[in-house]
This record gives sequence, structure tokens and C-alpha cells, in this order.
Amino acid sequence: LHVSEKHLVLLRDGRTLIGFLRSIDQFANLVLHQTVERIHVGKKYGDIPRGIFIVRGENVVLLGEIDLEKECDTVLKQVSIEEILEEQRAQQQTKLEAERAKLQALKERG
Repeated sequence: LHVSEKHLVLLRDGRTLIGFLRSIDQFANLVLHQTVERIHVGKKYGDIPRGIFIVRGENVVLLGEIDLEKECDTVLKQVSIEEILEEQRAQQQTKLEAERAKLQALKERG
């Protein structure tokens, strides 16, 4: 790991953070600078600026360095924060409705 390089961090709650690694300790506690939270929905993504972010090591699932030369080679389309948040809300609503339908079907079967 190289401090001051751009890194991607996947958290235990499913969030994805991208920022410059400023510090890491033996417990994998991280300090990220110029951090953005990246939200993916389908083939779209949006970045929400978060600034300096301190992550407790127990919440880190994955930490990886980003190759800045290949960062632009993506099939994903960047959209506005408002658009990605609306799509995320719609996706969560769809999942919730599917879960309710599944529970109802299981109830009917006994």
C-alpha cells in the first residue's frame, strides 16, 4: 500500500469510498482525503463528495489502489448526484416490494 495514492475502500455496510490514503495502522484504521462515496445503480454511478473520512478497520472489507491510467476505461456512465440517489431509492423500493411479495407467498403456503 502506498500512502498518498488513490484507493478504493469497500465497507461492510456495502458503501464504496474512493479517496487518497493518508494513514493506515496495524488495525486497518484508515484516513482518506478528498473522499467521494460512489453509488452504483445498474450501469450508472454517481459520486458524493465526503471530504476527510476516517474508517475504523473492522468496517473495511476491501482496500485497493486505483490505477489512474485505467480509471477512465469503464462502461459505467457518470450521472448527477440527484439522479443516482433517485435511482438508488427506486432500486431499494423495488427490492422491498419483491421481499414483501416473497413473504406473502411464503405465508400463503403455510
